[in-house]
Amino acid sequence: MKTSPWQHSLRMISVLALLGVAVFPIYWMLVTSLTTSSELFAATPQFLPSFSELNVYQDVFKTIPVATWLKNSVIVASGTTVLSIVLAILPAYALSRFRFAGLALLGFVLFATQMLPEAMLVVPLYAIFGDLGLLNTLTGLILANTAFTVPVIAWILKGAVDAVPIEVEEAARMEGCSKLDVVLLIVVPLIGPTLAAASVIAFFNGWNEYVFAQTLISSESLRTASVGLAGFVGELSTPVHSVMAVGFIYTLPAVLFYLLVQRYVVAGMTAGSVKG
Repeated sequence: MKTSPWQHSLRMISVLALLGVAVFPIYWMLVTSLTTSSELFAATPQFLPSFSELNVYQDVFKTIPVATWLKNSVIVASGTTVLSIVLAILPAYALSRFRFAGLALLGFVLFATQMLPEAMLVVPLYAIFGDLGLLNTLTGLILANTAFTVPVIAWILKGAVDAVPIEVEEAARMEGCSKLDVVLLIVVPLIGPTLAAASVIAFFNGWNEYVFAQTLISSESLRTASVGLAGFVGELSTPVHSVMAVGFIYTLPAVLFYLLVQRYVVAGMTAGSVKG
């Protein structure tokens, strides 16, 4: 059905409005970070950034270990993403394809892991990681984040595996592929869009996580950006310029990661894989 010009215009206006709502918080952080102190609390807000104040970013990198924080956050988020995807693929396939006693119970247990807040598990994890020598290490932080992320990723991937025609796997088995080959060489490429979406969820979880990062990491050199940024908020004063500058820098890697993978978050990669 042909779309009329006014319907197309209305649709574009709606898209631009939603885009503006999504981008405005990031833009406002940039504007606030570049607003002079005299204008920051003025009665009339400033809606355009003052680029003459760009030295605030230079000062932030000179006085605060922002680069170290970002490096640690990238390591933790990337490690959480890779490990979560790797560990969730086989459970997702088993939940989708296998039928065994206790399948429903297993699915419920996976969901139940998300019902417990992180704060309740910090003390047991602290004790366990202390015995294993994983305290104050980025490896321990990655493992803690992965433990919370894998159940969610497994259920997301299960839905994608359900949509893969069983005939594709049967054809691969007839060609001599083993079960593992079928999963890795046939199923995984076909659920590529869902893997991309799951990687975004895992990355953002590792990037934004605060409770474990604050509790399990004590070294200043291993501090993540989420913990470092929270440390700016003081009891008596808060350097608004610095907070907004670091906050703006903190959002950029996550946005860039999403822009890199969003092209793969498309539907229909399995369309046409089996002829009717």
